[in-house]
Amino acid sequence: MSVLDEIIVGVKEDLASRKSQHTFDQMRSRALEAAPALDVREYFAGGAFGVIAEVKRSSPSKGPLAQITDPAALAKSYELGGACAVSVLTEERRFKGSLADLAAVRGAVSIPVLRKEFIVDDYQIFEARAFGADIILLIVAALSDEQLVEFTNLTHSLGMRTLIEIHDEHELLRVIRLSAQGVLSLDLLGINARNLKTLDINSGIFSQLAPLVEAGVPLIAESGISSADEVAALAAVGADGILVGEALVKDGDPAESIRTFLHRAQAARVRRLSP
Repeated sequence: MSVLDEIIVGVKEDLASRKSQHTFDQMRSRALEAAPALDVREYFAGGAFGVIAEVKRSSPSKGPLAQITDPAALAKSYELGGACAVSVLTEERRFKGSLADLAAVRGAVSIPVLRKEFIVDDYQIFEARAFGADIILLIVAALSDEQLVEFTNLTHSLGMRTLIEIHDEHELLRVIRLSAQGVLSLDLLGINARNLKTLDINSGIFSQLAPLVEAGVPLIAESGISSADEVAALAAVGADGILVGEALVKDGDPAESIRTFLHRAQAARVRRLSP
């Protein structure tokens, strides 16, 4: 069993517990009554480089990362630094996140919020909207083609956007095929350097896969990003944004780190696009 498979087993067990407390109809009603979602695509439509800054306490690969007692305050510092969105991990066992974190962050910032979770059931999508998410993560490695299409359509029907995440060329080709067939609409495409099945990092995967993606789809580089030099290098090969957590939660001044990332990325993009 892969690491991803093990995580999903736990996710399904925890989901069953939450379903026993709130029925599907109750969660659906809460989602439909929530305030309208914020549209992260508006930010990327302007051509700016984006930092999706993550509230992250722990990870399967690194273990405990930071004691985050006030996720709302951390999220505010991210917004102050210029983040275009805040990612909130809600998986409990490996990442020590919660839906309470998601609600706290949503109440603290005025930028879009991503629910970072292993989505395997439509209940989780209604849950995300009910607790204030504007974007959800869909991990291609964890979903069939049918689920990917179904969950994307449901997400859009609730006014949210998707960050569809791939880890290798096979997964990207699945997404490209579904998009070409007209059954899958892409909002943001994440290229994750970490293979969730093995936890190995492939630092060259973004530059490998980015040229295969059609123009107009914002590309988000994920995992293994720890320095401004790395951010600049990713921007130079086509990244429109990054999703970063560890480098921020372990830094004493996350707002300043985000400013530095944005400055270096924009400079690299200008050089890449200059004639």
